[in-house]
Amino acid sequence: MGWRHDRRAAALAALAVAHAGPAPCKYSAALRRALGVRDRLPDPGAVALTFDDGPHPRGTPATLEILEAASVRAVFFLVGEQVDRYPTLAAEIAAAGHAIGVHGHRHRNLLRLAPGQVRMDLLRAEFAIAWAADVAPDLYRPPYGVLTTAALVQARRRGWMPLLWTRWGRDWRADATPATIAAEATASLVGGEVILLHDADHYSAPGSWARTAAALPRILERVHATGLRFARPQAGSRTWNSAPAPAAAGASVTSPPTAFASRRASGSPRPAPPWPFSAPARTPGSKT
Repeated sequence: MGWRHDRRAAALAALAVAHAGPAPCKYSAALRRALGVRDRLPDPGAVALTFDDGPHPRGTPATLEILEAASVRAVFFLVGEQVDRYPTLAAEIAAAGHAIGVHGHRHRNLLRLAPGQVRMDLLRAEFAIAWAADVAPDLYRPPYGVLTTAALVQARRRGWMPLLWTRWGRDWRADATPATIAAEATASLVGGEVILLHDADHYSAPGSWARTAAALPRILERVHATGLRFARPQAGSRTWNSAPAPAAAGASVTSPPTAFASRRASGSPRPAPPWPFSAPARTPGSKT
C-alpha cells in the first residue's frame, strides 16, 4: 500500500506544480515572455493607467470625473461581484470610452481554487461585465497578479490578453497618502510602463479610494510633464493606441457584442440574469 500512497502523493504534487506554474510571472520577465503575459506597452512614448477592484459607488465616479476633465482614457479591471452590485457604474465606464478588463468574479487568490473553480469564476465575471456594460472584455488581470495554468488557459480560450503592471501606487495601504501614492506611481517613470491604482476599497483599507482620487490629478500632471502620452488598449486588437479625445455628447464609444445588444435605454439598472448561463464566444480580433 505504501507505494500506491507515494504514487498518489507524487501525482498530486505534480498537479499542484502545474497549477501554480505561471504564478511567478509578475516577478519573472522570462516567464512572462514564455507565457505571453504583458506588463508593459510596446510604445516607448506612452504609459497606461489602470484601475483594479471596481466598480465602487464613490470611488469610480470620482475617478471618472477626473479622467474626463483631463481627456484621459484608462483601463478598469472590474470584479464581477461588484459589477453585479453596481451595473450602472460598469456601463458608465464603458460609455466614457475606457477599456474594461476582467479581474475575476470574486477577489480571491487563484492558487487557493481548483481549476474548475477558476474557470467558473472567470466565466461569471465575463458575463457580469457583458450584461452590465454591453462589452466583451479582451483584457485580463488576476487578483494580486497571481496567475494559474487554469486562468491562462481560460484567458486564451476567451481571447483575453493577460496584463500585469510595472509599478503601483501602493494605494490600498492604510498608511498611504495622496503624496506617497503619486510618488510611487510616477517616480523615475519611463515610456511603456503600466501603472496600477485602485478606484475601490472593497478589498483594501477603508477609504483608500479617496486618497487615490486625491492623488490622481498629481499623477496626470507628472506624466504630462515627462512628455509621455496616456494610452489604452484598442478594442479588438493586441496593440495600444494613444488615448482618444472625449467622444461627442451622445456618441457611442463602444460597439456592443450582438449577444448583448444595448439594454440601457431606460437608464435604470436591471436585475442580474439567471444562472447558469452560456457566455458568448468571442472571436479574437473582432471589434467590441
